[in-house]
Amino acid sequence: MLPAPISIGPGYAHRFVVKFKGGRPLSEIFHVLVMRSNNNNNNKKRNPRRARGQSGRVQTISHPPQLNGIELRHSVTLRFRAVANAALTVSFQNLLDTMLVATTAVAGTDMFQTVKVRRVQVWAVPVIGGAASIALEFGGTTAGIVGDQAIHTDTSMGIQPAHISARPSAKALASDFQIASAAVAFILTCPAGSVVDLELSFRSQFNSVNAAAANALVGATAGSQYLRGFDGLATAGSNFVPEYVFGQI
Repeated sequence: MLPAPISIGPGYAHRFVVKFKGGRPLSEIFHVLVMRSNNNNNNKKRNPRRARGQSGRVQTISHPPQLNGIELRHSVTLRFRAVANAALTVSFQNLLDTMLVATTAVAGTDMFQTVKVRRVQVWAVPVIGGAASIALEFGGTTAGIVGDQAIHTDTSMGIQPAHISARPSAKALASDFQIASAAVAFILTCPAGSVVDLELSFRSQFNSVNAAAANALVGATAGSQYLRGFDGLATAGSNFVPEYVFGQI
């Protein structure tokens, strides 16, 4: 506790020494506090980073990070219906032709330059008193790259539809991006009424030319975007029509 204030004339200030209970003069305590304050201020000036609780290392600003993947990319699941029984070999040209841009009333260009298959799912309608079977194989091969050569099959029973869900193995052609060509993406056998889901990924590079559609368009409007079956044929003659009825060609 501080002592009560004392009124002292200017000529007598040196004659009085105010002390606390501990015996230390107030002037000595004040001197210690002033010295500590000065030391703290000097430390802050010498090392402002440490005064803020940061490390003493010099922090540099990195260059902007690299950018990967500025090419056009699109991943989508397209659904199709089998009009009739099918035993079909599907090429990468067929898959790229599923999404088109019309250049004239009868000609079109693929929207993308390359495609890969992530997964194929097929459901076959059950047959009352019988059975319906489906089969799928990622049969595309090239020297040194043949995939697992597995054939995926299933058969319906009773009211249970047949169902296949298959992904291409790591070394199958369909597992990596391919340009428009006659190379085989997969081989499908299924009955009429089957539903087919194709999970596809597309890419396009800038300053590269997209392939023209293998088969002619019918009554298209130049500049419009269209869907068609994954057998590469116009909707009117396709065995695998897109589920989405608008924009078919």
